[in-house]
Amino acid sequence: MSLKVIGAGFGRTGTSSLKMALEKLGFGKCYHMSEIRDNPRALDHWIAALDGQADWETIFEGYQSAVDWPSSAFYREHMAVFPNAKVILTVRNVESWYRSVNETIYPASNLLAPKWFPFLPKRLRQFRRLVFTAIWDGIFRGEFEDQSTAIAIFNEHIERVKREVPVERLLIFDVRDGWEPLCRFLEVDTIPDEPFPRVNEAAEIKRVVTALRWAWRALYLIVIALLVYGITQLAF
Repeated sequence: MSLKVIGAGFGRTGTSSLKMALEKLGFGKCYHMSEIRDNPRALDHWIAALDGQADWETIFEGYQSAVDWPSSAFYREHMAVFPNAKVILTVRNVESWYRSVNETIYPASNLLAPKWFPFLPKRLRQFRRLVFTAIWDGIFRGEFEDQSTAIAIFNEHIERVKREVPVERLLIFDVRDGWEPLCRFLEVDTIPDEPFPRVNEAAEIKRVVTALRWAWRALYLIVIALLVYGITQLAF
């Protein structure tokens, strides 16, 4: 099986909603960042891709479509490997996009700080490397926290995709536009008689980030307490 749909849009541009829509239309399973969470073994293949040894056929085995990061960071490579696949570039208002990312997945990524590496299992270390190499230090060159730079990169990405993808192969898609343009582009004759999927994970991500921050603080305090106790015992 090979990819029929390649997502070129950044995370937090409606990629989860698009994933559900593609699966509803028969272009699933759809690969999404959540697939890596649910299948940790996939990390080995993504690390190999970072090292220039990508096996895209293996990564996407059993999938007909792929959206969201990290796969969208490699949309050029995917176009070459899957020459018959169509490309969907999800977009949204750039200011609201930046605010969403800055309040959800960016702080979540930074919870896995290098100082915690000695306490992290291998999979979490691999996951952080993937996210930072492909996205924060890759796409955003380590400058995501500068809003004007991040927004400029977002807009540059849209223009690059427009230049690089043949017009007949590309759909620039805002999920608010619903089923009709998506079905037309994918040549699906029957438009689903139901609302277009609306997946808003922001609130849940924020809750997880808050919980993890408190967990890291608790761990930090426990480590400090143990060190103080150990020093006290040695001193006396």
